Amino acid sequence: MSIPRVIRKVFLAVEQAEGAGARVRRSVGTAQLRNFSPFLMLDHFSVKPGAGFPDHPHRGQETITYLLHGAVDHEDFAGNSGTIEAGDLQFMTAGRGIMHAEMPRQNPDGSANVGLQLWVDLPANLKKCEPRYRDLRAKEIPQVDIGDKVHIKVISGQAGGVDSVKDLAYTPVWLLDVEMKPGGKLAQPLPAGWNAFSYQLEGSAIFGSGDSKHTVKQYHNCVFDAEGDIVNVEVPEDATENARFVLVAGQVLDQKIVQYGPFVVNSPDEVRQALFDYQYHTNGFERAEGWQSEIGKAMAH
Repeated sequence: MSIPRVIRKVFLAVEQAEGAGARVRRSVGTAQLRNFSPFLMLDHFSVKPGAGFPDHPHRGQETITYLLHGAVDHEDFAGNSGTIEAGDLQFMTAGRGIMHAEMPRQNPDGSANVGLQLWVDLPANLKKCEPRYRDLRAKEIPQVDIGDKVHIKVISGQAGGVDSVKDLAYTPVWLLDVEMKPGGKLAQPLPAGWNAFSYQLEGSAIFGSGDSKHTVKQYHNCVFDAEGDIVNVEVPEDATENARFVLVAGQVLDQKIVQYGPFVVNSPDEVRQALFDYQYHTNGFERAEGWQSEIGKAMAH
């Protein structure tokens, strides 16, 4: 018998400045929800022309970027470059060290480039792996309809009997993009013991069951207890708009998280080592010396 997950908390992701002129709504990675293993950060970003995320380093984590509108170019010190467009994802493993830039395309109508970026911790034994990228194009994402009122993009994991593309990230993570029409109902299984949350992109939805139902509005994060194996969601028949949210779950890593900006390691000594390696171009950052991205040069002063 399935056990519904109880809601731990619901909170608003407050908009803030980030990068060079970008705006983000950060939920994971704030005082409201910090180090929710394996999740380190979730940003709902909006980057207008002239803004972006110029050259910067990473170590010890994976980033998952899901573009909702527009296009974003990326380039790194290993010579990798490319573009993700609306509906595409990029899975980047920083491993022992990478330096890259993420810059928005100029949309013809001047609109912002909008998406989600999720930071996921790497297991300690993989933090010194070589960096890598995996792009997942919109057309490659399996999709499933549950009845006529629930549509799910199975980015990672399983829903409605449909499996996702495999081996996108080292740390096991499920990521589902769910759209529900008024009157829609969903009982979505999640792996037992994994940490899980939802983030509301559009409209409102009612999460939970019985006496523990909560209405989750746009830009709100809903955090679930680890106990239980199913999440119940519904949208009232009289709702005036569809609801859209991402449902995210990940395997908990039994390790200490020590983060200093873009460096995510397991001890204060490793933070100091990361700063040293980045400054002196050693242990994974050799190619950072003198490197400057082409796409970031437009913002260089």
